[in-house]
Amino acid sequence: MASSAIFNFLPSSSLSSLSFRSSRTQTPIFYKPLIVKASTSVDYSSSSLAGTSTKNNNWVWKYKDNSVNIYYEEHDKGSDEPCKNILMIPTISDVSTVEEWRSVAKDIAGRNGKVNYKTTIVDWPGLGYSDRPKLDYNADVMEKFLVDFINAPDSPVNNSDKDLVVFGGGHAATLAVRAAKKGLVKPTAIASIAPTWAGPLPIVFGRDSSMETRYGFLRGTLRAPAVGWMMYNVLVSNEKSITSQYKSHVYADSEKVTPYIIESRFALTKRQGARYVPAAFLTGLLDPVKSREEFVQLFAELEGKIPCLVLATAGSPKRSKAEMEALKEAKGVSKYVEVPGALLPQEECPEIVAEQLYRFLQEIYEL
Repeated sequence: MASSAIFNFLPSSSLSSLSFRSSRTQTPIFYKPLIVKASTSVDYSSSSLAGTSTKNNNWVWKYKDNSVNIYYEEHDKGSDEPCKNILMIPTISDVSTVEEWRSVAKDIAGRNGKVNYKTTIVDWPGLGYSDRPKLDYNADVMEKFLVDFINAPDSPVNNSDKDLVVFGGGHAATLAVRAAKKGLVKPTAIASIAPTWAGPLPIVFGRDSSMETRYGFLRGTLRAPAVGWMMYNVLVSNEKSITSQYKSHVYADSEKVTPYIIESRFALTKRQGARYVPAAFLTGLLDPVKSREEFVQLFAELEGKIPCLVLATAGSPKRSKAEMEALKEAKGVSKYVEVPGALLPQEECPEIVAEQLYRFLQEIYEL
């Protein structure tokens, strides 16, 4: 996000070369990818929705010498009946928030089917409503957080049977797949929604040595006292910039970008320490891999081990869509579905995304 505006603030010399899832459950293992195009309408006649209960709390992440308060929400039917656990992870961006998953979380938690579900949404450290300390954020730090949140004895998603499905958007999806590939987490299944691997600047301008130098300059400036806040306010933390991002590439249908969304996201950019993660994300430090080949290979490592659904989007920006389409018949991808939307379909088209995710859950737990 905001990639085109950023380079207006770099020295003119910097612009010269720019051209701009086990025995715990009876999980089906899909060996041949199933490719589907999702319907744009949802029929709830065979699966009615019940009311949901919502709880929010903080979990303390211990990282080096830091105790970071991590915000999370839990959605269920408010009963004592057994349920399966789902972790939903927001898309990493300069305005990342649990809010983008809330409608889907409530939808799935409220469904009346053979299996009950409890959905937990968590904000990344440095983003959303979590604390935003000045850490040296990179992909390894974010992966460490995700692994700790899933595996810690006091984690909200830790349970006796270790049965957990992970849904992630954008970079979050790819980080979850990377952690699973390494064996650091062992989810029952993974759903990757509009998965990405390259930050806003690297996907546009590449990452040769000269560009990496410029990214470093920008990152350092954004993290600096005073001038960092000034640049952050101009590039990211203003309603005009956020509106432009959402209408140009975050949502496919600009009419769905409401004043509430803009106001909510703008408020997030004003939280203390708000600029540190965006500085890393924009410049590629949070990228889980460095190439499309590595991206595809991550998913291939899940083959025959963990069912993986990919929800690609019809309206994504050209470069991002090309990376998603590289997974269309890739090893390790059990099912590939194209849904409406762009980079945030779980918020833009929650009913359609919820329906596809619920069908995936049924294939895992009910068939």
